[in-house]
Amino acid sequence: MKFKGTAFRYGRDVDTDVIIPARYLNTSDPAELAKHCLEDLDPTFVSRVKRGDIIVADENFGCGSSREHAPVAIKAAGVSVVIAKSFARIFYRNAINIGLPIMECPEAADAISDGDVVYVDADTGVVRDETTGATFQAQPFPPFIQEIINEGGLVARTKRQMAEKNA
Repeated sequence: MKFKGTAFRYGRDVDTDVIIPARYLNTSDPAELAKHCLEDLDPTFVSRVKRGDIIVADENFGCGSSREHAPVAIKAAGVSVVIAKSFARIFYRNAINIGLPIMECPEAADAISDGDVVYVDADTGVVRDETTGATFQAQPFPPFIQEIINEGGLVARTKRQMAEKNA
């Protein structure tokens, strides 16, 4: 999977309560969650983000509660990939489960600025800041995780596998 988009740069410890505030957890509708993505951290995010854009952050992105709503809101808002120095473990797993590509790449997270145009090849782990020309290497996911992400998440992959088994 290859992505190219504008970087939205955030700091460390971006928790799930600012990714999707608890007051909106009365729904699990992705489109509704997307309308409120990051509004307590960046009230302009939803009006500026375009399909394919990229979030770049420092350490511990997605810390806080274990709610799956956070990566769902990000993906539904149109973000193609999140690059961070590190992710909270439960957010990391939830992102893979719902098919949101995430990449740990501290060097890229340090170098990419808000508004830079970024190219990501998730299959190889290459991250390129097209604004500055700098290239970084993240560890790509193993093939089975790439398959989960490419199929839109764990549920979609499991349904396909069951359908093939029963065919």
